[in-house]
Amino acid sequence: MVISTLADTLVRGVEDVGDRLSEAFFEPVIRLGVTGLARSGKTVFITSLVANLLDRGRMGGLVAVEEGRVAAAFLQPQPDDTVPRFDYETHIAALTGARPHWPESTRAISELRLSLRVKPGGFLGGLQGPRTIHLDIVDYPGEWLLDLGLMDKSFAQWSAETLARAEARPQAAGFRAALAATDTAAPHDEVAAKALAAYFTDYLRSAREAGFSDCTPGRFLLPGDLAGSPAITFAPLPGESGPRRSLWRECERRYEAYKARVVTPFFRDHFARIDRQIVLVDALGAIHRGPGAVADLGHAMKDILAAFRPGRNAFLTRLLLGRRVERILFAATKADHLHHSQHPRLTAIIEALTREARDRAGFAGARTAALSIAAIRATTEETRQHQGQRLDMVRGRLAEDGREAAFFPGDLPETPAALLDPGAGWLAEDYKAMAFAPAALSLKPGYGPPHIRLDRAAQFLFGDRL
Repeated sequence: MVISTLADTLVRGVEDVGDRLSEAFFEPVIRLGVTGLARSGKTVFITSLVANLLDRGRMGGLVAVEEGRVAAAFLQPQPDDTVPRFDYETHIAALTGARPHWPESTRAISELRLSLRVKPGGFLGGLQGPRTIHLDIVDYPGEWLLDLGLMDKSFAQWSAETLARAEARPQAAGFRAALAATDTAAPHDEVAAKALAAYFTDYLRSAREAGFSDCTPGRFLLPGDLAGSPAITFAPLPGESGPRRSLWRECERRYEAYKARVVTPFFRDHFARIDRQIVLVDALGAIHRGPGAVADLGHAMKDILAAFRPGRNAFLTRLLLGRRVERILFAATKADHLHHSQHPRLTAIIEALTREARDRAGFAGARTAALSIAAIRATTEETRQHQGQRLDMVRGRLAEDGREAAFFPGDLPETPAALLDPGAGWLAEDYKAMAFAPAALSLKPGYGPPHIRLDRAAQFLFGDRL
């Protein structure tokens, strides 16, 4: 086992060195990871980013576009033959068709390669012709990213932490009752194990729907081809250990198998190769759901950052020691659900939620930033007078029934502290989030879908490489 692992690591290291030499001297590759927890808008972000790089009329915030140095952009076959292709054509058709609707959300890893023909800037512009730069976009569920935190935890430690969180959540009532009726020291029984795992999975789904973020293991929510397998048929159990062949010992064995056969391959084959990363955050959804969801989102951001190996990706460092994540952008999505006058407050909230995570990454040498964005703008803005007050509103098509409606969700707090401190009482105010459907689009030639700050996000993430 150890010899096989070392050999596999050595072979991959040799392959990686060859790939990096090719990238450095011929056609550079930027591997951009896109992740976020449920409902954060990963699929929409990638679709709009690609559409706006193919037709760049709305990308003035991307310096290479503003300077006219991006000569062309085109989709190419992805380099990883075993990874599903991100279905860009289907998703853009859903967003821009006669009856626009939001595309299906991310349920597994996928990838897309967009190649850009870029003219060098500055002095080199007059000496060299255009160069091809590949942007490999890797889409993966944020729930899988949180799983990387399991790598350093034993089954007993993970169980203790998970059960402690479940104690305070009404969504776990069914699981807690089933666990109380289970003798974890009894000989392992597969029927009992499957029943307990089902209760635990139901709890995770309910907790995610209630806005909680730390719902691990992630494959319990997005099992894919693992559905029904022993690798996701276990549950957290109290205590430090159990007798041989007991339910406790079997759950521990399956937990370790999950880490070795599910989490480790994801890290080795996909995550460890990323050098730029955006983490999409549905901060407005958490605010709408209340103090517990907001606090939980802050904890999840810390866990997500802990999974990265941030730092400066100098050429020799990349060549000899492997990739490091150079830049990480935390982006609060759905900024179009607020009037633009509220956007600075939303940005301040995402900055506060990710402060500790960003400080840690900055110390390691990575550049981080926080931004409020809308990958596709689904609303327009208007201002009304109501009972002597000026209300800055957004208007859009409601996702529930398709009606047009103007909406005032309430003002965000002037300072994030009022939101992050449960004792401040701000979340008792009447703040609501609204679900909007995508607006019907009539795009002019050369223009991608309307957005908010997508070009600024692109400039931070990979503009320096263009």
